[in-house]
Amino acid sequence: MIAHSASLARIAQRQLNMATYRQLTQAGIPAGTISGRSRRGGPWQRLLPRVYLLQTGPPDTRQQALSAVLYAAHPAADPLSGSTAALTGGAALALLGIRDAPPEPLDVLVRAPRSPAATGRVRPCPTSRWPATIHIRGIPSARPIRAAADFAARTDDADADLVRSVLANVVQGGWCHPHDLHAELRAGRVRGRPAVRAAAAELVAGVRSIAEGRARDTLAATDLPAPLWNARLHGPDGAFLASPDAYWPEEGVALEIDSAEYHYTRDAWQATLHRRLRLEARGVLVASTTPGILRDRPADVIAALRALLALGAARPAPPQVTTRGHTQLELPLPPSYAPNARDTV
Repeated sequence: MIAHSASLARIAQRQLNMATYRQLTQAGIPAGTISGRSRRGGPWQRLLPRVYLLQTGPPDTRQQALSAVLYAAHPAADPLSGSTAALTGGAALALLGIRDAPPEPLDVLVRAPRSPAATGRVRPCPTSRWPATIHIRGIPSARPIRAAADFAARTDDADADLVRSVLANVVQGGWCHPHDLHAELRAGRVRGRPAVRAAAAELVAGVRSIAEGRARDTLAATDLPAPLWNARLHGPDGAFLASPDAYWPEEGVALEIDSAEYHYTRDAWQATLHRRLRLEARGVLVASTTPGILRDRPADVIAALRALLALGAARPAPPQVTTRGHTQLELPLPPSYAPNARDTV
């Protein structure tokens, strides 16, 4: 009995206080004991078929995520190895802290031809294209680039803004390069979906948020020249100045979309003003707006940009800034571009 208790304690410690039915029986726990302990009011809980929580309190987010992997993993394999089951999609991205990534449903990759039945919030996703896996907060998971592609593949086109936001936040957070994400979307054969195609085009062009995507759509409907998105601007001495949402280098005009969510605090607002002063001190003409104004009064934003672009074009000398490290591409990518499929995790 002591040996059984020690074996069970090792399993529980390793798997966030959870175990599968196979692991429990291999630890010497009789089937009747498992059934009795997991009855209503007992010390254990049956979270999913063949998956047990060895505590009375409710499972936390990590335990819920790992329970999905325990359920989907091959019974004979080590479920923490990531060799037969791995969390993916929005659930994996939510564990990383990716903004707007939904923690449910719990999508889990499994090696084809295995295809466990969906149950509750768990959606097994059979695949013959098995990815390299990592552990996110102790949970076997697909790397962010694959999780993002799987999220896009399994999200309804009606949620185009959600796809747009999550993919942008994955890139904005530095988890992968937009060109590599585009290649992963193509490999997963989901790039043809309208919402995914639009999001991929924005990311390759440099757009990094829903607000910037809407600005790009608004500008595309006008005769204004196309700007650079999120270009890094440097002064004559090479010092970094700012990275405005949109920038017209020939005219020296920048567009800043200031959301209250990111500029609500006094320090954030002062940092925004300081960045704007640095640009204006070098001769950059700055147009400021908010996502709400851009959405509700786009004509006002376009009128302001049109006036500033005219002023910038008429100036005898260009502003004292240069753009660095910015590659402006449009889809489809040229044949010479060969992504290295890297992931920056």
